[in-house]
Amino acid sequence: MELEVEKVKVVVYPDGRLDTENAARFLGLSPKTLAIMRSNGSGPRFVKRGRVFYFLDDLQAWVTEQPRVRSCAQARVVG
Repeated sequence: MELEVEKVKVVVYPDGRLDTENAARFLGLSPKTLAIMRSNGSGPRFVKRGRVFYFLDDLQAWVTEQPRVRSCAQARVVG
């Protein structure tokens, strides 16, 4: 079985920051979903410097820390 990987272009500032739109694109989420996760404390770490930014290292760590599940029912129990 051959899988095709879709490349997604994101803009990362020289210091490793991404704005909300690019962070959402990197994570495969919508910016609105990421904003909701930010407001309820379930999303990746961020900084607010006038605007909200995410550091690439924090996004990668957050993805790695998320538990892997086999079903939505299991995700509700884990989450």
